[in-house]
Amino acid sequence: MKLAINGTTQGFEGDPRTSLLDFLRRDCGLTGTKKGCDHGQCGACTVLVNGQRINSCLTLAVMHEDDEITTIEGLGTPQDMHPLQAAFVDHDGYQCGYCTPGQICSAKAMLDEAQAGWPSAVTGDLTAEAELTPEEIRERMSGNLCRCGAYSNIVDAITQVKEDAR
Repeated sequence: MKLAINGTTQGFEGDPRTSLLDFLRRDCGLTGTKKGCDHGQCGACTVLVNGQRINSCLTLAVMHEDDEITTIEGLGTPQDMHPLQAAFVDHDGYQCGYCTPGQICSAKAMLDEAQAGWPSAVTGDLTAEAELTPEEIRERMSGNLCRCGAYSNIVDAITQVKEDAR
């Protein structure tokens, strides 16, 4: 079987019990996606599947044959950074950097979700356009943990990208 990862095709013939996370890291050499808790609780392994964020430790690689998978490596490069990557650098939205790839992939999907009008648990008016206040951003990013506590800088980075997109 084949998987579409960051715009390229990768063959998969391994153990059908292999998580998408392990396949990306071990078999594809895409080590930007991190293994944190391996139980879907920290978000370090967040990748985009068909534009939606998932915890890659909780899904099997064989489940994604016709899906478009995007990892942090697929968003941008050091020479040509995605706006979120640049904003994380500008706002020091990282400390140790371990959670940063998952934070950035999650933020990318979260901005797209908000633009599509998806509400969150703290959205006041479900019929109005989603307003990404700091409280909204924190709620929408709550599945991604940062043990270093760079949350305020992460919110600032996401806010910058949101405002630049206007």
